[in-house]
Amino acid sequence: MPDVTMFFPHNGDAAEVGLAERIAEKWQFNLVQNPPSQALALVIENGQLSLKDCGDPKQLPVSVDFLSGSSTYRQQHGGGKGEPVVKAIGLKGHDNYHVIDATPGLGRDAFVLASVGCHVTMIERSPVVAALLEDGIRRLEEAGNTIAERLTLCHGNSAQVMQYWDGGHVDAVYLDPMFPHRKKSALVKKEMRIFQQLLGNDEDANLLLPPALALAKHRVVVKRPNNADVLNGHKPSMAITSKKHRFDVYISP
Repeated sequence: MPDVTMFFPHNGDAAEVGLAERIAEKWQFNLVQNPPSQALALVIENGQLSLKDCGDPKQLPVSVDFLSGSSTYRQQHGGGKGEPVVKAIGLKGHDNYHVIDATPGLGRDAFVLASVGCHVTMIERSPVVAALLEDGIRRLEEAGNTIAERLTLCHGNSAQVMQYWDGGHVDAVYLDPMFPHRKKSALVKKEMRIFQQLLGNDEDANLLLPPALALAKHRVVVKRPNNADVLNGHKPSMAITSKKHRFDVYISP
């Protein structure tokens, strides 16, 4: 993984400088006055943490924004109950449903699951992505949105964390390993370019399925492109398909 630095806000706002210092100290980022010209850097702008490619000034920073228009729309229009990921995760008929999202990315699916009532633990091994997710939860809390109460962040290697899990019952595990996007959307290109530069592809994605199957009480759900092979060569119990993706569902015995 390439080194990621963090630099002080340009406007010198005391609150934002303090926020940058706290984030850098917690996640052990190198805090500098000016970003290097060819590097990935974390920035604080308007109270929000973002990841920026300093070598590409045309590329907008990437952040975790649970307060975005699309997230708010989902919450206001049924909270995503009709979305394939919600159908696949098996929430119906269960109370206090706990889902582990072992590959959270920018947290969008985790937010959808939390918005329909799941308690979601996001396990993220990259300190950079974990810092972005934590900042997204912080701003959601500050906005008074109660969905933040159902989102928990755990920093660590998902395969290891699940293998030695001691955090109580787990009803379902959700896996969405990174794969090369073919969609020509500028937004997806921006996010995937930075994420693949930072993390690469999930070469060890197959290692996630065995501990997930051992841990989940009800089911494991794996999101795949429609034309992709099943994860780890393991045939699912069933699959729920959408226009571009397939949700392979493994029902626990």
